[in-house]
Amino acid sequence: MPNKDWFETVAEAQRRAKRRLPKSVYSALMAGSERGLSYEENLASFGQLGFAPTVADKPAERDQATSVMGQPISFPVVISPTGVQAVHPDGEVAVARAAAARGTAMGLSSFASKPIEEVIAANPQTFFQIYWCGSKDHMAARMKHARSAGAVGLIVTLDWSFSHGRDWGSPFIPEKIDKEAVIAYGPEVARKPKYLMEWLKSGHLPDLGVPNMILPGDPVPTFFQAYGEWMQTPPATWEDLRWVVREWDGPVMIKGIIRVDDAKRAVDVGARGISVSNHGGNNIDGTPAPIKALRPIVEAVGSQLDVVLDGGVRRGSDVVKAVALGAKAVLIGRAYLWGLAANGQAGVENVLDVLRGGIDSALLGLGKASIHELGPDDVLIPDGFVRALGA
Repeated sequence: MPNKDWFETVAEAQRRAKRRLPKSVYSALMAGSERGLSYEENLASFGQLGFAPTVADKPAERDQATSVMGQPISFPVVISPTGVQAVHPDGEVAVARAAAARGTAMGLSSFASKPIEEVIAANPQTFFQIYWCGSKDHMAARMKHARSAGAVGLIVTLDWSFSHGRDWGSPFIPEKIDKEAVIAYGPEVARKPKYLMEWLKSGHLPDLGVPNMILPGDPVPTFFQAYGEWMQTPPATWEDLRWVVREWDGPVMIKGIIRVDDAKRAVDVGARGISVSNHGGNNIDGTPAPIKALRPIVEAVGSQLDVVLDGGVRRGSDVVKAVALGAKAVLIGRAYLWGLAANGQAGVENVLDVLRGGIDSALLGLGKASIHELGPDDVLIPDGFVRALGA
């Protein structure tokens, strides 16, 4: 008997998430900024790349194993850090379990809804993500906490530009779930009874707290309290990032690189990895898709640190295109959140299985025995596709 909960594509996970989630919660996942140009280009750009498949002498088995920042992973897909996963009561812990079950690493947002200790207990291969937020003393304390909890690396996200206007309107997100929020959200939540029942069975409602932003002796701040601190913190300098690398004293990834000159500066300050990303289309609208900026960055610094790609990945063939253009792996965000919303931990595992299966199919079609055999010649790149910013 077929499993009615199983889905065969990330697109189906998205459809199920949309049916299951209250409108405001689903809209918060979609995000994007201004006209949504970058969000749309992130998706469309993968479709502009093609393959030239072979028909014989194909390998009977295909190897997908690789590593990112010293962490061995079974296939080139890593969980990207995303904040306050209120789509499911188990949140980041369910995602961590799913990633561990499928042999890959996880990025945990400092704006996550679950404490780092619970997440690392579920998946020891956890990178902790921070923003440049608050004083250096506060950041040092948060890094020390993450290190003592067992985080295997640090991700510093720098590509958010606080652009709040969206032509389609922004979702209402309360400071906390209080009486006023219940009244405001009540009608749309009532139309999604399965979502409500999941939370009621868990014994609590989303509190929108961010426990990994806590300092010793302080209460857990709300998302917007932490967000306000972040907005008021002057932007980081390259010397600040050099300090972060020294302070962490372990593998550090700088997330949000889209320019070649910034990639070179990341090498200079001692980063172990960079994520080519435009924050899922959530920074300056009109920023090119990461897949378009990837190759020049890899050519400039790929021999000196790990380059990963984050943005627009929806299928295994997208992963293969990114790896062929030089990425060690990709990070996924919305894709696994849709899986989490659709079916909890099993839904995240389902998304990872869909991507793994798509990678295997593409490798077979290209006649490759390993992802490490992929190269730019395996991808058909149209004229004018590549964006060498800051080269």
